[in-house]
Amino acid sequence: MQIGIVGLPNVGKSTLFKALTKIQVDISNYPFCTIEPNTGIVEVPDERIDKLTELSSSKKKIYSTIEFVDIAGLVEGAADGQGLGNKFLHNIREVDAIVQVVRLFKNSDITHVKERINPKEDIEIINTELILADLETVKKRIEKIKKQAKTGDKEILKILEITEKLEEVLNSNDLEQVQTFIKSLEDDFELIQDLCLLAFKPVLYVLNTNQPEEIEKELAEFELSELIDNQQNYVALDIKIEEELIDLSDEDQQELELKSELDELIKKSYRLLNLMTYLTTGEAETRAWQTPIGSTAPEAGRAIHSDFQEKFIKAEIISYQKLIEVGSRSKARDLGWLQTVGKDYIVQDGDVVEFKI
Repeated sequence: MQIGIVGLPNVGKSTLFKALTKIQVDISNYPFCTIEPNTGIVEVPDERIDKLTELSSSKKKIYSTIEFVDIAGLVEGAADGQGLGNKFLHNIREVDAIVQVVRLFKNSDITHVKERINPKEDIEIINTELILADLETVKKRIEKIKKQAKTGDKEILKILEITEKLEEVLNSNDLEQVQTFIKSLEDDFELIQDLCLLAFKPVLYVLNTNQPEEIEKELAEFELSELIDNQQNYVALDIKIEEELIDLSDEDQQELELKSELDELIKKSYRLLNLMTYLTTGEAETRAWQTPIGSTAPEAGRAIHSDFQEKFIKAEIISYQKLIEVGSRSKARDLGWLQTVGKDYIVQDGDVVEFKI
């Protein structure tokens, strides 16, 4: 699954991508230095893997991964073809979630396409372009459904009603309101899911600031509290510092009292994808497996191999905390802490699983 890094030109998107992936990319100080998307795989930090590797004396350990995509900068008017316009919007449609980089830092040597620092307006420009692109898609769909609705089919009429309401909400030009409406549809969302709207994608804001420790003050200064309403939907980073840390050893970082804050971004990005992690461990390897939240045991097993779903018999489950507490799987079995589950069991984040097929 992919997470797209988006934002206006020169806000730090490619620098963030470089810091995350350690891949050398063009971070020149001019708009559209990124044209074709850059992609890179990033491990999801998980101390549970480290501790289980030690517990099982595993020969290797494997973390969950997510793929980040560095997408070209968007400008006002993209929905009408300005800048890289349709190419940019197409690239966003291909990803599963969005990390939107917003410039708070002041630096006269790095140009801003609007020649000012106004993060609230920057966010509104990005969100407006996404909404305008979605409006075009929805209007085309409504025209098509109206023709189909002449048959009187009840499901078609229901789809038309929901789609027209969606158009009305999109016209509010408020991305948060659009996403609230989408969540309110619950099971009916399936009726419009094939629209693949940009507004369907969850968003995490990365606030690129010279002073992450003062972010609460900056949220107030730039009037961002309305757009960014809780700590779960943003991360404050000094992206330039994060890039510079790439070339420093752990010892140098300690000496300079510098510490990367990228782990928080990676973990929050992972949660954007509606994924959870279960674990397997043994002498050969300790490994994190990702599966959608709410997966049954056979569905979760498919992450390992399709046979684990198709030929599933049962699974032995113990929570990570319980296994660490008891010290070994054999002791857990003796104490009755291993749970044998069937096809209906919903796997929980942090379950240590052994499948039987």
